[in-house]
Amino acid sequence: MAEIVVVDSKQAAGELVAAEIRRLIEATADTVLGLATGSTPLPVYAALAASLLTHPLDVSRVHGFALDEYVGLPAGHPESYRTVITRDVTGPLGLTPANIHVPNGDRATLEGAGADYERAIDAAGGVDLQILGIGRTGHLGFNEPGSSFASLTRVKTLAPKSRADNARFFASPDEVPVHCITQGLGTIRRARHLVLLAFGAEKAAAIAAAVEGPVSASQPGSAIQLHEHVTVVLDEAAASQLVNGDYYRYIWANKPAWQGI
Repeated sequence: MAEIVVVDSKQAAGELVAAEIRRLIEATADTVLGLATGSTPLPVYAALAASLLTHPLDVSRVHGFALDEYVGLPAGHPESYRTVITRDVTGPLGLTPANIHVPNGDRATLEGAGADYERAIDAAGGVDLQILGIGRTGHLGFNEPGSSFASLTRVKTLAPKSRADNARFFASPDEVPVHCITQGLGTIRRARHLVLLAFGAEKAAAIAAAVEGPVSASQPGSAIQLHEHVTVVLDEAAASQLVNGDYYRYIWANKPAWQGI
């Protein structure tokens, strides 16, 4: 089953995951990271940037692959995930821009964009650690309920709830794109280590369904139950609906420190 880690703050979650990423890079200079966007992973990126500032490490060979991108946003749009990844990850961490990849949401080349992205991930050797958030609908990346667990990178239609959740980043709800290109659940599951983060009571139901509910396409987050190495890092509010929360805390409290996450 997934390893569930309940921490007392977003900052603690960020420091925990950042330490694991740093350990990976120290062991393998050309580590491949799967990069989520949105507010959830920001504490990880902030903690890793702080670590690299105080204890410099060569990250020039690190590769990164974003989970998704909106379709049809012009180049340089402030809410395109290419822009967001550059602002929140590539720049602060000092990564090599040419090594950081985002799905191509250009309408002119959309038909082959998913297959191109899959080939790029394979050429890099696959993702070593995939950072994930989860939506209120249970989506991972932009894999909405009903997505196949075998799905690969492809174009998807965003659910109204997902568009509403993302409207805060745009001037008006009507500006949120209807389509996206996203890594599939099958693509995500090929990563060697999945790290899912969630904070706040509004994510509690989706986390409970993903961790303890039945494995179902109606709950895309439940796909993590089919992976051999998953770490779920939560604050108390996001963990509040877990039936076996005390058991997960006991396991974490008694885990040998050398095992990491």
